[in-house]
Amino acid sequence: MIKKSLVPLALGGFGIGMTEFVIMGILPDIANGLQISIPQAGYLITAYALGVVVGAPTLVSLLAHRPPRSVLVWFMLMFTVFNAMSAFAPNFEVMMLSRFMAGLPHGAFFGVGAVVASRLADEGKVAAAMATMFTGLTLANVIGVPAGTWLGHNLSWRAVFLVVAAIGVITVLRLRQWVPHIAPKPRTRLMQDLRIFRSRALWLALAITSIGTGGFFAFFSYIAPLLTEVTRFQPSTIPMVMTVVGVGMTVGVLLGGQLADRVAPLPAIVMLLASMTALLLCNGLFATSQTAMLVLAFATGANALALGPPIQMLLIEHSREAEMLGSSLGQSGFNVGNALGAFLGGIPLTLGYSYASPQWVAAGLALSGVLLALLMLVQGRAPAPAAA
Repeated sequence: MIKKSLVPLALGGFGIGMTEFVIMGILPDIANGLQISIPQAGYLITAYALGVVVGAPTLVSLLAHRPPRSVLVWFMLMFTVFNAMSAFAPNFEVMMLSRFMAGLPHGAFFGVGAVVASRLADEGKVAAAMATMFTGLTLANVIGVPAGTWLGHNLSWRAVFLVVAAIGVITVLRLRQWVPHIAPKPRTRLMQDLRIFRSRALWLALAITSIGTGGFFAFFSYIAPLLTEVTRFQPSTIPMVMTVVGVGMTVGVLLGGQLADRVAPLPAIVMLLASMTALLLCNGLFATSQTAMLVLAFATGANALALGPPIQMLLIEHSREAEMLGSSLGQSGFNVGNALGAFLGGIPLTLGYSYASPQWVAAGLALSGVLLALLMLVQGRAPAPAAA
């Protein structure tokens, strides 16, 4: 049974996931509406991702002394205002600004939400509570993105962002009603919070997040041409395959929460990145089989989101002095992985290789994540130097 106090976190995750991914499905509609080219419209995706990377550590650092529930409410108010601004943007420049600003509270919400979930969780169920929040993000890919894409095609792309803004309003109300007051940690100076970046373990955890998950994004960025050009799916079936990936994500984030509660976060990450490497290799090897690719779409999506809860726990574990700041860095890392995977995965395509070639790059990134996680595991077990 899901705790009622965790539902607003999942609802906020649903709205955030919808606004981040639905734009990919309605990009031509936005381009037509603003009278710009599709490549120009693609910059709106980049602007949002940049907002996530910048906003996560900045906003959390500025508001870390406030009660967590109050912080979450402010983040969702920002989210609501700037998504509404996207709906009424009169031109490309205003739309770019609104997408950047809408991205600012994205990572910060998940970072603070993960800490709140950990404090509301029952004994031994911390990762499962975090997984509940991330379930909203995965359900956005199953329900919100297809529905928003249909709405954008058949009514107006502006209506999509109004729906997202409405979800933000509902989330604000439910946060105030259902999430209990949690006392903030004693106020510290910003420079004191930034001391967590002196930790080599934290930097390793961020590298694992950015590089390891980059493997999934190298796969996901080029999944549509892979399925149509190599697997020979009809273009009309691609939304169905994307839904399969989304269902896999939903299942995976719940399983990842259970795994991280039973196994320490770092060993869980090693296991999940190793299985991710194997799945990405299979995506390349069996790219011509429609049956295999359907199964692999589900399994790859599940494996990718299963990494979410243990990664959040690892980041919190190595940033206890400023746990909300450390936790928020997870979304920054994921978005760096998004950019890294899409960029590196595209290189073999520019060299003339087939649409299956990004899968080998993806597997290499995931394997690099395994090696970094093993290095961190070995360093954690190394005996401390004897005192002089």
